[in-house]
Amino acid sequence: MYTIQDSPVGTSKRSDLRLWGTVAGVGGPVVFTLGFLAQEQLRRGEYDPMSEVVSALEAGPHGWVQQANFVVLGLLTMVFAVGLHRGLASSGAGFVGPLVLFISGAASVLAAAFPLREGAAGTTYDPGGHQVAGALFFASSSIALIALSRRCAADPHWRGLARWILVAGVLAAVSFPLMGALVIPDDAPLHDWAGLAQRLVVLVLLFPARVALAVRLLNVARGHLTA
Repeated sequence: MYTIQDSPVGTSKRSDLRLWGTVAGVGGPVVFTLGFLAQEQLRRGEYDPMSEVVSALEAGPHGWVQQANFVVLGLLTMVFAVGLHRGLASSGAGFVGPLVLFISGAASVLAAAFPLREGAAGTTYDPGGHQVAGALFFASSSIALIALSRRCAADPHWRGLARWILVAGVLAAVSFPLMGALVIPDDAPLHDWAGLAQRLVVLVLLFPARVALAVRLLNVARGHLTA
């Protein structure tokens, strides 16, 4: 075995990026989740989390709160992607996972830039762009986990997470077209459970995987792991 000695400045910058990535990787999912849960409580009686997707919180007079929530998640996801890239061992196509994760962050910002709106009759509609941003977010989030699992498998410090990250990514990827066909459309047979289905994908598959990666990144940055 051999080691490459980095300069003190280079090592410090690399460590800083990984630590910031850790904060962003944990903070993004936690802040976003607390944000929409708080809004659900404040909008009881007018918003049904079982049937309405999180994006529906953008509709109405206080929709800017959820727009801000999307922006925060997006920006923190992009920082997390950069930190992950610095924390994982380099490989031939290793940039793909962090890059696609970065794109998912950009998609979250786009979801804020193109929000859902409330019509005169009180119905929620997409004036344009939001569904595209949402589809990009879920697709890129799933693909990112699958790609990251391969890079994790090639790094001894991350190998223990590889299978979990892969399974989460594959299940999320499978759920994406199923939700598009059976849940999200207004006339879909499971549309009344759209909110619950979306939350399960996010809170059971995507966010736990991201937080696990962020915690591992922290251990790597602090040098608590050895090959």
